[in-house]
Amino acid sequence: MQVTSKLRYARISPQKCRLVAEVVRGQTVGNAIATLRYLPKKGAKLVRKVLESAVANAEHNHGADVDELKVALIHVDAAPQLKRFAARAKGRGARILKRNSHITIGVSDGKKD
Repeated sequence: MQVTSKLRYARISPQKCRLVAEVVRGQTVGNAIATLRYLPKKGAKLVRKVLESAVANAEHNHGADVDELKVALIHVDAAPQLKRFAARAKGRGARILKRNSHITIGVSDGKKD
C-alpha cells in the first residue's frame, strides 16, 4: 500500500529542494527522518515535515507498521512563481522571480492493497 502526502506552494526553489529529496529517496522512514533532522538546509525541514505527515497518514488511516515503511516516491515540482521588481539605475527595474515548489512524498510497505 502506498500513502502520499503533499505540501503545495512551499517557499523554496525546486532546485534547492530536489537536492534534499535525492538524499532520502528509497531509504527506510526511520533513516530518512534521522538524515533530514541533521541536514543543514531549509529544504530538509520542509521535506521532513511532509514525510512525517505521510507516515502519520499511513499509520492512522491504513494501520501500517511504521518500521516497515520506505520512501517509495518523492518528487519536487515547480509551483507558480511570484514576480517582483527591484529598482535599478536610470529608472529601470529588474525582475525577480521568487520560485515555489510542490513537494510530494509517498511511503510504502511493499505490500499490495
